Amino acid sequence: MHTDYAIIRKNWNGPNGPIEFEIRWNADYVAFDDGQSMAHLEIESISPARAPLPITATGYRSYFINRDNVEQMGGPEAYVEAWIDELSNTHAWRETATASRQLALF
Repeated sequence: MHTDYAIIRKNWNGPNGPIEFEIRWNADYVAFDDGQSMAHLEIESISPARAPLPITATGYRSYFINRDNVEQMGGPEAYVEAWIDELSNTHAWRETATASRQLALF
């Protein structure tokens, strides 16, 4: 297991204002005996801390993926941007964004 991560900071203009988030990418997290490897992506909202994103209602996501899938999309930054863009158009995300704008009594 390798623990060296590339760290990328991005901003996303969500419905409740801009969210700064961090992408942590380890292309060779686990190497297997057969030559295959598993990559690791971590996404975390930094400001506001743990703000919901379309890919995570908690502001944090840990995701294991084949490195080739990410590289085919243009790298971790492009992969996460495409993932956020795709899910930001879903009904579930619109409900999450609306709920986070409203105050809850309970």
